Parts: sequence; C-alpha cells; structure tokens
Amino acid sequence: MTNHSPTARRIAKTILNGFDAYFADFQNITLGAKARFETAAWQAVRQVSKARIDLYKTKVNQVLRLVHSVTSKDTSQLALWRDARATYAQLIASHSNYEIAETFFNSVFCSQFDHAHIHDSNIFVKPSRTPDDKPLRDYSIYISYSARNGLEKMVEEILGDFGFSVPWENLPRDVENICAALRAVPLASLGSGKQLRVDMLESVFYRNKAAYLVGRMIFHGEVMPMILPCLNNGRGGIFVDTLLHSNDSASIIFSFTRSYFMVDAPIPSRFVRFLSTIMPLKERSELYNSIGFHKHGKTEFYRHILAHMKVSNDQFVIAPGIKGMVMSVFTLPSYPVVFKVIKDHFDRPKTVTEQIVREKYKFVSRSDRVGRMADTQEYTNFIFYRNRFSEALLQELRDLVPSKLLITDKWVIIRHLYVERRMEPLNLYLQNASEEETREAMEEYGNAIKQLAAANIFPGDMLLKNFGVTRHGRVVFYDYDELCPLTECHFRKIPEARTAEQELADKPWYTVDEADVFPEEFRLFFSGNPTARAAFEELHSDLYDYRYWRRLQDRIHAGHVESAFPYRRKWRFRRRSLASAGRR
Repeated sequence: MTNHSPTARRIAKTILNGFDAYFADFQNITLGAKARFETAAWQAVRQVSKARIDLYKTKVNQVLRLVHSVTSKDTSQLALWRDARATYAQLIASHSNYEIAETFFNSVFCSQFDHAHIHDSNIFVKPSRTPDDKPLRDYSIYISYSARNGLEKMVEEILGDFGFSVPWENLPRDVENICAALRAVPLASLGSGKQLRVDMLESVFYRNKAAYLVGRMIFHGEVMPMILPCLNNGRGGIFVDTLLHSNDSASIIFSFTRSYFMVDAPIPSRFVRFLSTIMPLKERSELYNSIGFHKHGKTEFYRHILAHMKVSNDQFVIAPGIKGMVMSVFTLPSYPVVFKVIKDHFDRPKTVTEQIVREKYKFVSRSDRVGRMADTQEYTNFIFYRNRFSEALLQELRDLVPSKLLITDKWVIIRHLYVERRMEPLNLYLQNASEEETREAMEEYGNAIKQLAAANIFPGDMLLKNFGVTRHGRVVFYDYDELCPLTECHFRKIPEARTAEQELADKPWYTVDEADVFPEEFRLFFSGNPTARAAFEELHSDLYDYRYWRRLQDRIHAGHVESAFPYRRKWRFRRRSLASAGRR
C-alpha cells in the first residue's frame, strides 16, 4: 500500500466510516418496510420514504463537519483531497459496496468545494476498479426452483418461502391463479412446464401499498421476468394480485415515474445485475435509482453519458416542442434524456421565482409519483464538450441562462440543470395520432390527472404540452413549476353571470384568489383539437366538476391512501378460485 499523509488517511477513514454509518441507517429504514406492509401503515410508508431520501444529504453534511474536525490542515487545499482520494481508493479496494462508497466520497468533496474541481484526480469520475463479473449463482441473493415435480408444487414452494408474518388470504387460490396465468402465455409454447426453472430474489421489494416478489423464468435458453405483486387486504391477509412476465411490464414496475423501492439489498450491485437480466434495456443508473440509491444513480448516469459521447458524434440541440416560459430544454438526439435549465427571467404571466421552481422539483423527488411524474436528477457544474453544441442551442443558452453558463474554447459548463427522461410531448403526439390512438392517449391523460390528484398532487398547468408519452404509451406529467398539494387548492364553480355585460366581459366579474381553481375551465386545454376534447369529455368529464375535486380532498384529509396499480386492472386475478366459483 502506498504511503499517504496521516491527515489524508484520517480524512479518508472519516468519510468511509461515515459511508458505512449512512448505509446502515439506510438499511435499517428499509428493513422496516415489511412490518409497515403487514400492518397496512400506509401513512408511515410515505413518511419514511421521504426520510430515507433526506438521509443521504444529512449524512454527507455530518461527515464534512467531522472531516474539518479531524485535522488542523486547510481542507480547502486540493492536494490534500487528492491524497485522501488515493487513500480512500485503497481502503475500499475490498469493500463490497465500493462503487456506492465512491459516490459518497464524491458527495463530501462536492459539498466542500461547491461542486467545483470535478476531475478524476480529485474524485471518482471513473470507477476505481472494474465491475464484479463473478457469476451471480455464486452469490446467495436468489433461490432457484424447478417445476420437475409439477408447476403447482413449485409455485406453492415459492410462496411458502416468503415469510410474511400475516397469513395468505387463500394460498390454494393464489397458486391456482398463478399457474393458470403461466400456462396461458409464457409456458404456452412449452411441451411441458417441467423444463422451467425459476430464480426468485430472496428479498421482497416494497413500495406504496404493495410487496413485489421478483424473479426470472428460464427455459429453452430464454429469460423472462416473473413478478408477483402482493397486496394486504386490510383484514389480516395477503394475496397475490397478478403475475407479470414481460420485459415491458417489468420495466413499468421499475419505471422512472415511480417512487423508490424499499428492498433489503446488502450489496446493491448484485441486485442491479440480476434485474438487468430481466430488463436488459434499462440502464444501471435507472436500476440503482429504483432501489433507492439515487445518488449513485447520478454517478452511473454521468459515467454512461461520458462513454456515450465517445462513441457518438451528434450535437446537442434545442428540444422539440413548444418552448416553456420557465425552462430552456435541450437534448442529444442519440441519447434518451433532456436537460432542463431554469431561465434567468420568466415570461409573463409566470410569477414564480427560481427558488420556488427548485422547491417544486424537490417536492416531486420526495413525492409518491404514482407512475405519472418523471423522476429528475439535479446536477451542479455539468461539463460538456463545446464542439457538441449546435450554434442555435448555444445562442439560446446565452440569451436565456447567461448566469448559469460558462463557455470556453473546449467546454460548456452549466452551473445548474435537471436531467429527465425524454418523452414525446403529448400535444405533438396527438398531431399524428389516429382516432384510436387519440382516444387511448386521452384516457391516459385523464388517468394521469386523477392518479396524481389521489396522491395529493395538483399539476396546476394541465396544458397538453406539459405531459409526455413514454415508449409504453403511458402519459406522464413533467412540468413542475406550478404544481402544489391538492389540499392547498380551493376548487370553485364559476358563478353565473347576472348581466349581459358580465357574460361578455373579458375579465372575470367575480373575485379570484391565488388558490382558486375552476375545473370548468379545463376545457380550454383542448383548444384546437376537437377530437381529443371529445374523447376526454366522454372518458373524464367528471374532472370538470368542482365537487369531484372536493371529494378527493375530503378523502385525503381523512387519511385515506389510494391504491395506484403499476399494471392494467384487467390483469388482476379474481379473488375466488375457479373451483369454488363452480360450487356456488
């Protein structure tokens, strides 16, 4: 081991001890998910989800204060941190979670230097060692099952191995439902289901009001997901709600539009590797995000886009669509994300401030996104190659965000931005949609509004351009500058005009407070698209009624937490077995 200064070793050890303490606290919060699910403590689920997200920054700040206390040296000297980085790399050489420990070091460094001096000599821009490629079967993170003795026997064994403290509502019925679903589609092409092998992760994935048993089916060399969402009936029983077996359905479960799972993953990288086998199109960054390690997800994303830049040559351009009044948005056509920068000045009639916008994005990151809001990653001093920027984009950035821009001959550095999955804006999607596609999109659009509202989120500006369409056809909200908790809104009916002058007036003749919302005005969102409006009004006309929104507010105030299923309701199993149904 190379000798380093005693001060550098103290700093490195302090940061590593801080990381281990953070990881232990993270795991302890996570381990409580089982009891919260079994006791249907849904309000507590939301509270601890926010607490776990906030834990990371709290720990980083604590560790930085400790770093300052373990040395009398000037901690603003980069040479000291380079030495500490080298020492830290040696300390984590055999650490099971070295890659997340690297991200923790990066965070402490960035907190010290306000995200300046981003270079691999100072932090871990590149990983300190090659990823572990040891076969997963050598690790005990999953249990393998065989259908040699019959499909029913195998499924019963799988369910029996998950030790919920609450009994199954009707285990024979659930086994029957799962086997029927397996035989109907994924096993239909097999001559005999006895050739099937199933690997199930031992840890349960908890999120919102569900527990997910996650595994994979292997037969004829093909790998398919096997995900069993389990629900609590609220009366002391657990039941399997459906079987998900396609790559797309698994991808939606682990979507960037949903809050993070609580899963006991002592070595997260091994879980990410397993999940990659059933969702090969998902980037590692998304999978780390999905299991709660969103800070390391940022690291993985940054490394991935740097690698992509080396094998691509297209330029960053202004993102297509109607330009917003708050954000300047650009994208790289060959890469599936957009970069959003808050403008220095907002066009009228926007009255929000930059600080308010940042708070809205922070609110989203801690909210239950119910599959209807895009997750975002926030970056400071993001570095790009200048020659990869189109001149039109550079000019827009100079015009709209000069305070956040540093341009040199080689670099474009943006002091603050958000990264978000790229989607096709709903208004652009509808321009080329068939009548059937328009109807489906309007059903999704209305469902998105309703599900957000049920989660106590009011989008505020519900213009079609503020929603996007994912590759799975789901409609997702992504413009957050006007959203707020639903319970802060005052939903009203527009008063009847008493005179002809009032009826023809350009401005309201009645008083309007800042929190007032008039659902009847939502029809204006469809101006210019009568087909979309007709479909929406057929499917979701209840959203025009102020009483609909007030009823939702009453339910939220009463402490009710709505169920939001990340799969089609028609896929849900019947709660009676076929045999018992026949007897009746």
